[in-house]
Amino acid sequence: MSEEFPDYLDVDYTDGEGESPEDYPTLEDKIEKAIEVTRKGLEEYENPAIMWTGGKDSTLTLYFVKEVAEQFDLEVPPTIFIDHFQHFDELHDFVDHWADEWDLDVVYARNEDIGDYVDEHDLEPGDDIPIDALNEQNQHHVRDLLEYEDESFPFLLDTYVGNHLLKTVALNNALEEHDVDGILSGIRWDEQEARADETFFSPRHDPDVYPPHDRIQPILQFDEAAVWDAFWFYVVPETVEEFPDDGYVPQDYDDLPNGLTHEDIPVSPKYFKGFRSLGSEISTDKSADEPAWLQDLENTTERAGRAQDKEDLMERLRDLGYM
Repeated sequence: MSEEFPDYLDVDYTDGEGESPEDYPTLEDKIEKAIEVTRKGLEEYENPAIMWTGGKDSTLTLYFVKEVAEQFDLEVPPTIFIDHFQHFDELHDFVDHWADEWDLDVVYARNEDIGDYVDEHDLEPGDDIPIDALNEQNQHHVRDLLEYEDESFPFLLDTYVGNHLLKTVALNNALEEHDVDGILSGIRWDEQEARADETFFSPRHDPDVYPPHDRIQPILQFDEAAVWDAFWFYVVPETVEEFPDDGYVPQDYDDLPNGLTHEDIPVSPKYFKGFRSLGSEISTDKSADEPAWLQDLENTTERAGRAQDKEDLMERLRDLGYM
C-alpha cells in the first residue's frame, strides 16, 4: 500500500451521513447509488478487494462489482472469504461453485493458529481453548484489545472472543498480507443498530487496531426486501440465461422454472429452506419453513436466528474491526 494512504484518495467520508433506506425510495434509486459507490471504489483504490461470504448481501455487492467492472472496463478485484471453521457445508459449496463460474480469485482468510490447535486437539464447537495456547498476536488481541480475563474461551463463532479471533483477526491479517486499501462490504443500515450510522466510504485508519484501510459499502441503502427484489428482478435473470426476465419469484424450495436446479441459481439453497441470515451451522437457525423472501420481513427480525452474545456486543466488535 502507498505510504501516502489515504492522501491519494478522493472520496467523501460523509456520504450517507444521516441517511436511511427511505432516502432511496425505489429499487432503481438504490441500484443507482450502489453503482455510483462501486465505481468510485474500483477507480479510487489501488488494491481493493471484495468481502464475500456467500450470503445474499455480499453476493449482491459482488454482482454490482462485476457489472460496474464490465461496463467501465475495470478489473474485478479478488474476493476475501473468511473461513471461521463453522460454516454450513452448503455455503462452502456455493462459494466454490460460483467462484469457478465467475472466474473469481478467492482469498481464504483463516486464523490458522486457532485452526491448527482445533485440529491438533480434535476439538468440537463449544470446547474450550486456553488463552496461553495461542500465539502472541492472538494473545495480544484477547488480553489487550478485548480485555478478556478468563483463562480460556469457547470455540464458538458468535461470542465476543470467538467472533473477534475467528473473523476479525483473520480478516485483518488478509488485508495486511494482500496490501488491501479498500474492501467492498455488503453491510446495510437496517440489519443491525450498530451499522445504522455507517457511511458509504468508512475509514479504518488506526494502525494500532487494524491495517489502515477503508470500507466501501455500496448497499447500505438496501433493506432486506429490496435485496431480494434486486435478486429476482436483476441478479438472477441477468446471471442465469434460462431464468425468466419478467419478475419470476420462486414460491418454495422446488419452485425453479425451466428445468433449472439450485446449482444454477446464485442464491444459497439455505435461503430457500427458510434461513434469513447465514452465520454458522452451530448458532444459526432458520426463521420459518418458507423461503426467506416470502417471510414477514417488515415485522420480524432478520438476525433473530443468530446467537445473541455477538449481536449484543456488535458496536464494540465493530470498533475492533468487525464488518
